[in-house]
Amino acid sequence: MAAIQAALVRSVSPSHRPTNKPEQRERHRHPHPLKKGSDPAVGFRGPARTWKLFEEIPLRNAFSYNALIQRHLSDGDPAHTVPRIFAEMLARGVRPDRHTIPRVLTASRLVRSFSYAKSIHAHAVKLGFAADDFVITSLMTMYGKFDGPEAAKRVFDKMDNKTAVSWTLLARLYTMENQYESALEVFYQMVNSGTNIDSVALVSAVTACRRLKSASHGRKVHDIARKRGLEFDLLVGNALLKMHFDFGNIEEARCIFDGMPQRDTISWTAIVSGYVQNGGYNEGFKLLRLMYAEGIKADSFAVASILPACARLSAHKHGKEIHGLIVRNAIDMNLTVQNALIDMYMKSGCIRSASAIFETMHEKDVVSWTAMIHGCSLHGQGEVGIQLFRQMEGSKIEPDEMSYTAVLHACQTARMVDKGRFYFNCIRHPTVEHFASMVSLLARAGQLTEAQLFIEKYQLEQSTQVQRALLDGCRIHNNMILGKRVTETLTELEPLNAENYVMLSNIFATSGKWNVVNRLRETIIDMGLVTRKAYSWIEVRNKVHVFGVGDVTHPKSERIYWELERFMKKVAEEEDWEPNSHFAFHDVDEERECIPHGHSEMLAVAFGLISTESKMSIRVTKNSRLTRESQETMEHGLYDNMISAFLLFVQGCQILQNEQTDLSNDDSDNKNDIFKIQAAYYL
Repeated sequence: MAAIQAALVRSVSPSHRPTNKPEQRERHRHPHPLKKGSDPAVGFRGPARTWKLFEEIPLRNAFSYNALIQRHLSDGDPAHTVPRIFAEMLARGVRPDRHTIPRVLTASRLVRSFSYAKSIHAHAVKLGFAADDFVITSLMTMYGKFDGPEAAKRVFDKMDNKTAVSWTLLARLYTMENQYESALEVFYQMVNSGTNIDSVALVSAVTACRRLKSASHGRKVHDIARKRGLEFDLLVGNALLKMHFDFGNIEEARCIFDGMPQRDTISWTAIVSGYVQNGGYNEGFKLLRLMYAEGIKADSFAVASILPACARLSAHKHGKEIHGLIVRNAIDMNLTVQNALIDMYMKSGCIRSASAIFETMHEKDVVSWTAMIHGCSLHGQGEVGIQLFRQMEGSKIEPDEMSYTAVLHACQTARMVDKGRFYFNCIRHPTVEHFASMVSLLARAGQLTEAQLFIEKYQLEQSTQVQRALLDGCRIHNNMILGKRVTETLTELEPLNAENYVMLSNIFATSGKWNVVNRLRETIIDMGLVTRKAYSWIEVRNKVHVFGVGDVTHPKSERIYWELERFMKKVAEEEDWEPNSHFAFHDVDEERECIPHGHSEMLAVAFGLISTESKMSIRVTKNSRLTRESQETMEHGLYDNMISAFLLFVQGCQILQNEQTDLSNDDSDNKNDIFKIQAAYYL
């Protein structure tokens, strides 16, 4: 008998589990259907080998039944087997033990039968297992799944000996229901109770802090981990890394990473993606190379999390480097990675590369199509984006909120108001993003009155996103009266947003009302508000250079300003042209007072000109809107004074594009003998 039971246990082990293929799994079913009056054990449709061994046991006990139940749970077929096996077990007078009840409770959760689960709870009470720790945690899980964490807490409160497992389980159940403060309260009670804190409990608490977006709770949990000596534990360290990067605590995250005695792929992925998400692009890519130097290979999840960083700045070369790394290391090019590559190439201006990946995809989802649609509209190809949207609909893929936002953006770029109205009316439940896109479409097309009527119709006056969309139209069409009214509304809606006061002061400055400008500036200072700093990035020789307004900290600052002075004089002499600052609407106060060639984007372009060979692409990214002066300066000076040059500006949704621009050939390997300058601004 012992030998048969041992064989039965081996049949339950993973090596004896059946294949997931349906046709092979069917061959392992018990060949005899259940007939009325027959032995119940014979009729169970379980794996043949397990049943054969089970039927050979002359005296079946709880151990053999537990093994059989576990076998069916592993087979993924509890609905028609486990409840009947348990019933047959009771009918034969075999007493269930503390391992039987949790297995049957698991089956009740899988078949989603709360009534059956409560009947098993009653059996546990009758059998005297109501106080068993193993059974109680199973009951907590069951009640938490069916009736919420409060029901699980009632079971938990009846425990005489609360273990770390039960505390952690209760906290996790609260987290699963998005009750993060309650989860943290349970964790703090666990700490105060003197229960031994393990790494799993700490990871659960850190997860709650991240989702609650509470840096104060995060610091408190980190201190607990430090006092318990678990700060550099692999699981805890990885969780703390992600948390601190979420809160922007780069130095704290780096200290944890450097102090970890053991690091895995998750650790490296967290540190690399954390740096690039917080603007530390050079350090992030340096760590990626170091990761491979130490023999840690990135997986598909790692590269998918890193690739978006290459789209946030002019670092398409880094993106290509990662793409090559994926190919060389045979990393799984799953749908997520392909979508990340498309998004990266599109946002960094390499449309041909993005299109090549898109065309070779065997499977496309709504994310794939949305990335292409938005990318085309971002680079002035609104009509192409609309055509792609039609193709997506033809492929039977249902558009989601993001895809409708992308096609509305494409309609803005193409100035196709009627088409935009049509797609807006197709949206079943429009969000603020969709309303703002529609207002932006009308306002940018010059239909400011209709945009105001649209806002009134849907009662969107209190939406700052919608008001800013209307303000963009005022900016483009120089409607200062409406622009002033909208900006005043924004200052009322967001009194603590310094940018609103800056834009309002711009309007008064354009009108020459400097006394009002000075009062607004004093208001910003008195309220303790901090205005946004404007920065521009440019990548030269695999290194990203950052420039601020009037920046003189760069080693080549003297040469950069000399180049700009020479350039401005040449433009003034040959073109008899001066920059137009009318209704400039700078997003930051420092740009308005700075001379045009001190703007961050002008410094970045000048550095690109002196640092690269002719006919090479110059790609500049800015964290705010391109100033009107810089836009006109580069448009007149660069286009009129350089052979076959073209200029493309992408300012959020606003496109300024020369008619000769052919974006279908826009890539770093363009064979046309042209000098290309691209400035992409992602707001």
